[in-house]
Amino acid sequence: MDASSAVPGDPPASAPILFGAPSTGSSLLPWTWAIARLSLAKNYWISTNRPDGRPHTRPVWGVWLDNSLWFSTGSLARHNLVGNAAISVNLEDGDAAVIIEGTARPAIAAGELRRMCEHYGSKYDWPMHPTAVGIEDSDGSGGPVFRVFPQVVFGWESNLHAPTRWRFDYVGPSHP
Repeated sequence: MDASSAVPGDPPASAPILFGAPSTGSSLLPWTWAIARLSLAKNYWISTNRPDGRPHTRPVWGVWLDNSLWFSTGSLARHNLVGNAAISVNLEDGDAAVIIEGTARPAIAAGELRRMCEHYGSKYDWPMHPTAVGIEDSDGSGGPVFRVFPQVVFGWESNLHAPTRWRFDYVGPSHP
């Protein structure tokens, strides 16, 4: 695979710095490779920062929509994100990795929450519905919804084959 299959609007791909130096090799992964892995993943590991700077990491369920990860959590992460929107998201597979670095913003628009719930419910077979403060299931469990706006995404296939960095430049109404 290489970045030559990129389509207009895809984030630009480049070789990342690995082990302190730019990676070598001419193979870059296409953005569609990362989208497929982000869309199919079941668990996403999020890392946020506590007010005192200590990290907080936990798995969440989520959906990949509109070049963003959408997730809900009632954990400490929701409080951390109020004070510091910086977030890192990792998939479970460290061999064929996808890593997002970006910002997480609360999602509160009713239409967006409905759309997120539709995708979430069909992906996990766990129906959710929007509320005034986020989403919840039929038992009332749920929490606020966050949308992760990537600033940079890293990915590589097993054995660090084709390491790739994609950079995002959000402008207009979707700017975090």
